Amino acid sequence: MNGRTVTEVMNPMTHDSETPRAPRSVAETGLSTAFLFDLAIKTLYYQNEMQGSELAEALRLPFNVLEETLESLKRERLIEVKGNDAPSRAAYRFCILSAGRDRAREALSVSRYVGPAPVSLPEYSRRVTLQNLGLERIPADRLRETFDHMVMAPGLVERVGPAVAARKTLFLYGAPGNGKTLLAEAIGRSLGGHIHIPHAVEMDQQVIKVHDPVFHGDEDPACDGADGTPLAGDLPDRRWVKSRRPVVFSGGELTLEMLDLTFNSREGFYQAPLQMKSNGGVFILDDFGRQLVQPRDLLNRWIVPLDRGVDYLTLHTGRKFTVPFRTLVIFATNLRPHDLVDEAFLRRIRYKIAITDPTRGEYLEIFRRECARLHVQGGDWAVDYLFEEYYEKQGLPVRCCHPRDILEKVVDAAGFAGTEPSLDAETLDRVCGSYFLTEEADLTL
Repeated sequence: MNGRTVTEVMNPMTHDSETPRAPRSVAETGLSTAFLFDLAIKTLYYQNEMQGSELAEALRLPFNVLEETLESLKRERLIEVKGNDAPSRAAYRFCILSAGRDRAREALSVSRYVGPAPVSLPEYSRRVTLQNLGLERIPADRLRETFDHMVMAPGLVERVGPAVAARKTLFLYGAPGNGKTLLAEAIGRSLGGHIHIPHAVEMDQQVIKVHDPVFHGDEDPACDGADGTPLAGDLPDRRWVKSRRPVVFSGGELTLEMLDLTFNSREGFYQAPLQMKSNGGVFILDDFGRQLVQPRDLLNRWIVPLDRGVDYLTLHTGRKFTVPFRTLVIFATNLRPHDLVDEAFLRRIRYKIAITDPTRGEYLEIFRRECARLHVQGGDWAVDYLFEEYYEKQGLPVRCCHPRDILEKVVDAAGFAGTEPSLDAETLDRVCGSYFLTEEADLTL
């Protein structure tokens, strides 16, 4: 990507990241000769014998880039050519020798990482930065289309839109069950397009695994051309995985340790922290204030990244380095904001948006949509009945999740009885009786 412009990296129409091109030499990998040397011998150690093309596939590098490394391994009598299955050098079968096993064990004692060759930290930082340019032009129509499946209070899109376009931190607060998490996930989908995530990043000969199938999806099937033809520079760099912009989700289980590099002493390499895995997408911190870590400590950890767009990470050797912090952070909580942090911290989060209880009209629309989704026969009278008998008479709060939950219980009851789901007062009373909790419920304990 050296010297490339933004428009060469991002498609301005789709916000898709252009596919990185494969390196044409060891120098273009951004990795040292010694690093590739050790990675190749460790890979052969576990396989004993591999074709050149198979080794290239394992490291996600064109074979012609690995030829120099293989020649070095042969000169030092660490491997030998056992035969070939075709005239191409990529079809040569390479076998590890006794000295090679000793060298591999020595390398494995430092790091047991075996897999796709990582990309360099500078290359990762450049691409993350460029893959996020242009997102400030997300049109309002796209946001409205993304939120179309939701029943939203008037003006909510206009309040959320500027924060998404500016990539500013969002603080969603309000009572539980009103769609804060659903809204946060929809914001993540609204970014659209695809980006490229590296399998791993190299820093000071240390490997940091970044690609996570949970957040980034599985790697596409291997593409053709692993034997180095056509020219390597015309091939995609398969050290990068094409992914939809990630939506990384964390809740009450979050700890400060999860926001720093996690070093696996047994394996000898690192796992990237959650915010690094969410670069280019959205990081949703749900149930904010219910983590084991104090909200003040969590926000202290993120003051610099949120303000400056860079994060500081530390290797177990003590070496500190920076990585881009290009993720849209969304806090969601059902606790009172001023009970969580003081005004000075809240001031740093410029977009604070209340998600309120639905109006009767909004509740009715949600109820109708859920009836259609679940194929429940009934009518608008059921909403009037619920409001009169439960929300008004018993003073229960109205929540957006209630229509879904109540109607799913109606379906459950019909399934148990072996009948088609339908609405009547008796059914509603039965399902609501085991759904809503009142003050009288506490008196039974």
